[in-house]
Amino acid sequence: MKIQKRIAAVHDISCVGRCSLTVALPVLSAAGFDTSILPTAVLSTHTGGFDGFTYRDLTLDIEPIANHWKSLGLKFDAFYSGFLGSYDQIEIVSNLFESFRDSDTIILVDPVMADQGEMYSVYSKSMATGMKKLCEKADIIVPNLTEAAFLLEEEYIGNNYDKKYIEDMLVRLSNLGPDKVVLTGISYDDKSLGAVCYDKTTGSIDYAFNEKNPAIFHGTGDIFASSLLAGIMHNFSLAEAAQIAVDYTYECIKLTESMNQERRYGVCFEMAIPYLIKRLGLI
Repeated sequence: MKIQKRIAAVHDISCVGRCSLTVALPVLSAAGFDTSILPTAVLSTHTGGFDGFTYRDLTLDIEPIANHWKSLGLKFDAFYSGFLGSYDQIEIVSNLFESFRDSDTIILVDPVMADQGEMYSVYSKSMATGMKKLCEKADIIVPNLTEAAFLLEEEYIGNNYDKKYIEDMLVRLSNLGPDKVVLTGISYDDKSLGAVCYDKTTGSIDYAFNEKNPAIFHGTGDIFASSLLAGIMHNFSLAEAAQIAVDYTYECIKLTESMNQERRYGVCFEMAIPYLIKRLGLI
């Protein structure tokens, strides 16, 4: 019998509102992985649609947790980082990658720091520079267009892009260090939305699209990145894993709309987990 693969998810915890660890942990666990967590912060709710949320920074806890893991001789098949709340956290997580990685470790960085042309309120230019350095150590990065622009230190152009611009951007992002880049939130028309993938080792550029929904749903980026990693860890190609992730994210949105759920609480990804498990070939 094969040994179960272990993944370490380094994200914040929002106690209410499905995103970050409250998405990554159940999705990756349902996909069959021993998923360990390393919380970077605890929030009473996520920051989209809720006022007066509490925020507890856990920077001082990250290194002691990692040191304990190291003392236990723990090995991880993958690390998956998301929102990091300070420059110090970025530096600590970068050291964490170096401390635990070996030749077979997959490191996926979702550089959660901006959207719709704007950097998140807790981020600064120095933190964006730190995130760029973190991406240099990743095997896979999963930015949206705004984050890609910050990583490349160029102007965000909104929807004024074409296929050539996107494909050139993918190559330039890979030149930062990662072998694989998945650019999310890409659309060339009013009907489809998805992601574009670039694999530097093969030179291939692949598209993964599904039906476009104009509404904004919180936590879908975390759903996408978690299911993308699940596909890769189950030995699907980057293009195949991206299509699974796009389709699963769409299924989550479709179910949420059919159930008339309040959007600020995130999408009903739990109800669509059987779909993901089937797509991964586990049932």
